[in-house]
Amino acid sequence: MDLFEYMREQNMESESPLASRLRPTTLDEVVGQQHIVGKDKLLYRAIKADKLSSIIFYGPPGTGKTTLAKVIANTTSAEFKQINATSAGKKDMEEVVQQAKNNQGMYGKKTILFIDEIHRFNKGQQDYLLPFVEDGTIILIGATTENPYFEVNSALLSRSIIFELKKLDKEDIKVLLLRAVNDREKGMGSFGAVIDDEALEFLADVCNGDARAALTAIELGILTTDRGADGKIHITIDVASECIQKRVISYDKTGDNHYDTISAFIKSMRGSDPDAAVYYLARMLYAGEDIKFIARRIMICASEDVGNADPMALVVATSASQAIERIGMPEAQIILSQAATYVACAPKSNAAYGAIDAAMRAVQNNVTPPVPNHLQDAHYKGAEKLGHGLGYKYAHDYPNHYVAQQYLPDALVGTKFYEPSEMGYEKTIREHFKKIKGE
Repeated sequence: MDLFEYMREQNMESESPLASRLRPTTLDEVVGQQHIVGKDKLLYRAIKADKLSSIIFYGPPGTGKTTLAKVIANTTSAEFKQINATSAGKKDMEEVVQQAKNNQGMYGKKTILFIDEIHRFNKGQQDYLLPFVEDGTIILIGATTENPYFEVNSALLSRSIIFELKKLDKEDIKVLLLRAVNDREKGMGSFGAVIDDEALEFLADVCNGDARAALTAIELGILTTDRGADGKIHITIDVASECIQKRVISYDKTGDNHYDTISAFIKSMRGSDPDAAVYYLARMLYAGEDIKFIARRIMICASEDVGNADPMALVVATSASQAIERIGMPEAQIILSQAATYVACAPKSNAAYGAIDAAMRAVQNNVTPPVPNHLQDAHYKGAEKLGHGLGYKYAHDYPNHYVAQQYLPDALVGTKFYEPSEMGYEKTIREHFKKIKGE
């Protein structure tokens, strides 16, 4: 590297975002994630001993996936290469593999390949890496915000250790914010800024575990706030709220968090907790989730988890689904709230779901028996000669509009699929059956 290249690199480093400048270079500087980088944990020991195998870091944005990769780069004796799956292609991987083979063959040196956003690679690109990971040509470090069990090839997963990173807690974020304000070497300590306790608490709370969001906000605050009479830049609660504008919510509408939130929403309605249901509804709406998707899930829950215990639940859910398409946001959120809280408060029964589930298994697992002759269609010429429809009893001709006769095929006589519960309207259904059957 000549003098000009060195100066250019130094200038780029000084101009890089605060979150990048503050990125730890050693394990001791890492904040949070002690469940995987604590001194007694596998990853900590492997990094310290420089004995890494292929690994995948999985977690929300701003939790330190790239940071841990950079720490490994600074501590390992292996050659460290980095590519980003959003822009890299097979040619980039081929070059890394060729260099890795040269390093291994000529110098006995290992190569670590860090692939950021590895879920962006398609199946073919992931398959290309497999033999080189398997024979040790490269040690793979993948980073992804998506659940690797859905997005990464199972063959690569079986050859890697998966470490799940969690959102940083509030105290971890406060440590990083104070480091950003006071560190004169990597942070913004030379600006002479101070942060109020109230502003520190606010930023640590609203960034929702995303360190990058918190550091970006504090950097913006320091760079755009005038100095006070004492010559210092004061980061107050008003400055902090201006810089972050809006509570950060980690919610990828095609990713893992999307499925976790909708799962919690459905389970809250099923569990008869309207408060939790409307909270998860608000989270989805705030993050911009498709209101038609939410409405579909409410309709499914109304049938699957309420069913005939309150038949009106499906009516309300279906009406809400139609109404939101006519009205749109923001008023649609009121309609969705009405439907979700109605379903959550309704008496519950999964008898209808259990009935079709049991019936489907009976159809799938058994030879299909013929429909009894007296139930077969008799509305065509020649049906009587075939015996179709003979002996059928018309229910409306009998007391209570009911008459005992066989409806199931011979092989299934006596089988029970639908068992009404004692909940809500299903209790009325049970009593009705007892009455008409004279039980």
